[in-house]
Amino acid sequence: MGVAMTTDVHQDSRIFSPVERLVTDPSEDKPELGIALCLSGGGYRAMVFHLGALMRLNELGYLPRLARVSSVSGGSITAGVLAVNWGKLNFDDKGVARNFQQAVTAPIRNLASKTIDATAILEGLLLPGTVADKVRAAYQQYLFGHATLQDIPDSPRFVFNATNVQSLALWRFSKPYMRDYRVGEVRHPKVELAMAVAASSAFPPVLSPAELRLDAASYTPESGADLQREPFTTDVVLTDGGVYDNLGLETAWKRYATILVSDGGGAYVPEPEPKRDWARHSYRILSLIDNQVRSLRKRQIIASFRRGDRQGAYWGVRTQIADYGLVDSLPCPSDHTLGLAQTPTRLKRLEPEQQERLINWGYAVCDAAVRKHVLPDAGKPAGFPYPAAGV
Repeated sequence: MGVAMTTDVHQDSRIFSPVERLVTDPSEDKPELGIALCLSGGGYRAMVFHLGALMRLNELGYLPRLARVSSVSGGSITAGVLAVNWGKLNFDDKGVARNFQQAVTAPIRNLASKTIDATAILEGLLLPGTVADKVRAAYQQYLFGHATLQDIPDSPRFVFNATNVQSLALWRFSKPYMRDYRVGEVRHPKVELAMAVAASSAFPPVLSPAELRLDAASYTPESGADLQREPFTTDVVLTDGGVYDNLGLETAWKRYATILVSDGGGAYVPEPEPKRDWARHSYRILSLIDNQVRSLRKRQIIASFRRGDRQGAYWGVRTQIADYGLVDSLPCPSDHTLGLAQTPTRLKRLEPEQQERLINWGYAVCDAAVRKHVLPDAGKPAGFPYPAAGV
């Protein structure tokens, strides 16, 4: 009986895993020691919410302990800023970057004060180049310049995830390689970081697709499962990473034993009179599908933590902070935080107070999740990063 139960538990962990096992994956699910941080999509809402989480992780001296940062969409903007400025961070002997505000917070908040999606759509319609090209140009202007994937650190490993529309698989950008398990692998890619983030955040249908033009000879021979041929290798058509993996789990869960998940996906609310024209009705249906997939993955993640398949913590913009059961968590009334979760999934200017409330919320809920499940001996924070704003 004992052996049978052990086998069933192992099978359940594979069957109900929040990520899909691929033919190229090892046959055994044996994660290595290490900590991965996953940053979800959700436009500027997620970008700023994740910034608050990074602030708290920095205070806890946790950033240098990360082995991997895996991101999609709005989370990739935050991850990209952290990656490109990693070498500028001055970590003290406790692992706290004392200049985090200047190196990471300031550029993210500066971008959050700009509207780039509407401008990109308008220019994409009226001027040469695609909408994705205009978004990439905005990331170049405000965040990354012409830095490439070779300009980011070796450790932690930053992985920016996009979805390959042709192969129906994940396309991952990183410093050592970019790859799609079906199409193949390109070693040491010199793709600009702005391009990787633009592809990861090419929210369909308005900001999608982002297109890569590559040389078939740049691929590692026989590195693709079944599609390593033109045009799959030369004309790569990508869309938002959240289409395939809305929490950025895929490249982290299969590798590491400890997973931290920051979910900035917004709240979808009932509509008594949903739109009936094809464009807005289709958008509503796509949002419903995304909501269901995200909810399923969240349940699978938490169930995996409870089974002991992985260690770690999950927190989200829609989380009820009281669920962590900490008597000293920061005050975050649920009606306020659920209102923040309804911030539109846009790359649209956020007012300074809205930014500060989202940062405070990401900071507070990350603190509660990590102190409850990862670092129970950590001291409580002194207060919000922006006390006057609250949540």
